[in-house]
Amino acid sequence: MDAAYPIIVGYLLGSIPFGLILTRLGGAGDLRTVGSGNIGATNVLRTGRKGIAVATLLLDMLKGTAAVLIAARFWPEVALLEALAAPALAALAVVIGHCFPVWLKFRGGKGVATLMGVSLGLAWPLGLAYALVWLGVFRFTRISSLAGIGAAISAPFAALGLGRAELVPVLAALALLVLVMHRENLARLRAGTEPKVERKP
Repeated sequence: MDAAYPIIVGYLLGSIPFGLILTRLGGAGDLRTVGSGNIGATNVLRTGRKGIAVATLLLDMLKGTAAVLIAARFWPEVALLEALAAPALAALAVVIGHCFPVWLKFRGGKGVATLMGVSLGLAWPLGLAYALVWLGVFRFTRISSLAGIGAAISAPFAALGLGRAELVPVLAALALLVLVMHRENLARLRAGTEPKVERKP
C-alpha cells in the first residue's frame, strides 16, 4: 500500500539517534549512561558539550521537517482512510521512530525537538508558535521538560488558530505521545523535584 512509504521513511529518519552518535564521535562516551539516559539534546547538555547539544537539537528537528517535506514531495496523493495525508503519516512515524528506535531496543528520546521540526514542516507559522511557547515556558520556569510539554500541548491549538484544522488530529496524537514519554517528568513536577536548568552566573 502506498501509505506505507511515508510511514517507513518517517520511521527510519526518526530512529536515527543523533544524540548518541554525536556524543560518541565527540568522545563523550555512551549518552545512555549519562543523566537520565535519554538520547535527546537536554541530556547531551549534561555531558558539558554545549556544541554537541545544539547540533543534536538541530538534527533532531531537521529529521522531523525532512520526513514531512519528503512525504509531501513524493507522495502528495497518498492518504490513509481519506483522513491522514502523507505528510501527517510521516509526522506520526518520524516522532514514533525518535521515541522508539528499533536500533536501540525501542528506547529513544521524548520527541520534543522532532515534533518542533514536524511542526515547521507542516506549516512554518505553526513551528514558530511551537518554538515561542517552548522559549516562553522555559524562560519563566527554567524547566526543559515543562517547556517541551507546554509546546507539544500548544501545537494542536495553534493549528486550529491558524486555520489548519486538518492538522489538529495528528498534532493532538503527537502531543499525547510527548506527554506519555514525559510521565516520569510529570511525576517529578507534581512532587516538586524536577530539576531546573541553572542560569549562567
